[in-house]
Amino acid sequence: MTPVELSRTVLRAVRRAVDGGELDVDVPVRVRVGPPGPGGCGDYATGIALQLARPAGQPPYRVAEVLRTHLTGADGIADVVLTGPGFLNISLHRTAPAELVAEVLRRGPRYGHLEPEVGEGEQGERRRVRLHCDHHPRALVVADAAARILRSQGALARVGCTAPPAPEWTAVLGVRVDSEGAVPDELTVQVKPVPAPGDALPLGRDAGRWALLHPAAHDRPRIVGDEHLAQRESNPLFRVRYAHARTRALARNAADLGFAAEPGPVEYPDAHGIHALLADHPRVLAAAAAHHAPDRLARHLVTVADAVLPFLPTVLPRGGEKPSAAHRARLALAEAAGTVLAGGLTLLGIDAPDHL
Repeated sequence: MTPVELSRTVLRAVRRAVDGGELDVDVPVRVRVGPPGPGGCGDYATGIALQLARPAGQPPYRVAEVLRTHLTGADGIADVVLTGPGFLNISLHRTAPAELVAEVLRRGPRYGHLEPEVGEGEQGERRRVRLHCDHHPRALVVADAAARILRSQGALARVGCTAPPAPEWTAVLGVRVDSEGAVPDELTVQVKPVPAPGDALPLGRDAGRWALLHPAAHDRPRIVGDEHLAQRESNPLFRVRYAHARTRALARNAADLGFAAEPGPVEYPDAHGIHALLADHPRVLAAAAAHHAPDRLARHLVTVADAVLPFLPTVLPRGGEKPSAAHRARLALAEAAGTVLAGGLTLLGIDAPDHL
């Protein structure tokens, strides 16, 4: 179950409570779900009970209890736990591995994306987030990537900066802003990563953006020599892009052998680990958006690449083997991993080449 599907499930629970006379409120247009906060548990949490408590004339915890009865047992939901004043913490059933792979392949690079949050009005109203950053390349790159990830989660994100980006920053790193000048108001999210100690421009767009995005905002990036350009295992960007390119090569080779991907059971010692990482991708995107932290996505991509690279040599038939259901299932898992890598790199503003 994706976050948008869970949001709709919670909304249906509210509607059933209203239709049954348990809550006397107007059914909201949307319900926001996100990672659990401090003291929370499960996969996702929502504060919808706190939102509805005042119009319902009931304590938030009581509203949450009402909604829990309608959520417990719903398709895809394993457990609902109440915490704090009335937060609903929701644990999901684990999707069967083959169904998960099929979902990734069906959604493509948009796997983990949310549909725009449409509100009332003829044109609808999307959640608006205004990011503002200082005038240095790293701040602009982090703000740009954070805005991309926010948009993937249904928000309308805009980026402002204290001054116009230097032309070479735009030309090389691909950064642009929607506004310039001082922070407009207290509602603006300020993006303030530690400035880079060196110049990322000589690295070019892809390696330069990665060098500035991969470390957490409070860490100082390393920009030393050609380490971000080197095509070797010590370079995390190379491992991510190489893993993606290998999955694309496997798809081409399989086509030459006359077979294609078909999700199914995969016998491989760490297949469960790869499936778990794919299933976690929507949560990673939601957390990266909520915390305006593209480094979370970058590190997740490295973890996915490191998990899938040892698996890839097992995908194609060897020797005199003929393609079987097992090979088709392995190819589907490889392609799903490559899809996640490509989608994640795109959100970071980095190219995911099919050949490397």
